Amino acid sequence: MKKSKVIVTGGAGFIGSNLAEELAQRGNHVIVIDNLSTGNPENIQSITKAGQVDFIEGSITDLSLMQKSFSGVDYVFHQAALPSVPRSIEDPETTDSVNITGTLNVLIAARDNAVKKLVYASSSSVYGDTPTLPKTEDMIPNPLSPYAVTKLTGEYYCQVFTKIYNLKTVCLRYFNVYGPRQDPNSAYAAVIPLFINNVLSGKSPVIFGDGEQTRDFTFVKDVVEANIQAAESDVTGIFNLGNSQRVTINELTKLIRNIAKRSDVKPIYDKPRPGDIVHSLADTSKAKAFGYDPRYTLEQGLKETVEFFNKARAG
Repeated sequence: MKKSKVIVTGGAGFIGSNLAEELAQRGNHVIVIDNLSTGNPENIQSITKAGQVDFIEGSITDLSLMQKSFSGVDYVFHQAALPSVPRSIEDPETTDSVNITGTLNVLIAARDNAVKKLVYASSSSVYGDTPTLPKTEDMIPNPLSPYAVTKLTGEYYCQVFTKIYNLKTVCLRYFNVYGPRQDPNSAYAAVIPLFINNVLSGKSPVIFGDGEQTRDFTFVKDVVEANIQAAESDVTGIFNLGNSQRVTINELTKLIRNIAKRSDVKPIYDKPRPGDIVHSLADTSKAKAFGYDPRYTLEQGLKETVEFFNKARAG
């Protein structure tokens, strides 16, 4: 993808900023829309200063802003959302407003401005705790949290807009994305940045449950490449994005401690959190249709991520 005009909603966030940077480096005109509720302007500071990216501070809940901003746009990468299962359990109303109404606004604006294709960031949380592994796209969803419900609803809206309005959409179900720029300081921080930050600080990471729950972790650079491949391809529909390998949280903690050279830092355990699933593993064979082929192992991705956090701590 080159010399296209593209929108990245949530483009100051973790995944969105990595995506915006890569799109800009490939010679596209990139517009980032973010209300900075969870995004960080420092994530895109270098590319905005270099004139590679235009930044619009605003919310996807503002339909008139979406309509105006999408004028002449070729592709939309819809990354904006209120993330976190625990946050959605505490405040389902706000999560619903942003993730469902906001997504509908983005779809309406994309339809009305004749966008060529929209790529939607969904989540593996839509599968819930169904015992079958690996998870395949044809499984019946079983969301266990308001967040998962909002992501599933977004998928349904995308499919409806494709069928009724001929707006081409792709929904990518992310499996535990991690990497540089992920916020470790949020009250709802994901496990990898939180654990890395704690371990580097000499603090014991907290494992909820016995640590034998498993996850399929996906490095952010693989997710960025998949977004671009999906936009460039002719495919529509729903696709898993994972690494097709699972690891226990105990194993993950040990790996982080080893990479950070802090084997002296031991984890502590707390009771399981409501809404958390026990096991997760992606079948990514369907995504091969648009060329998805993750390049990073968990260890390779963690090494880059730990290096990023070490440099950030050094100032």
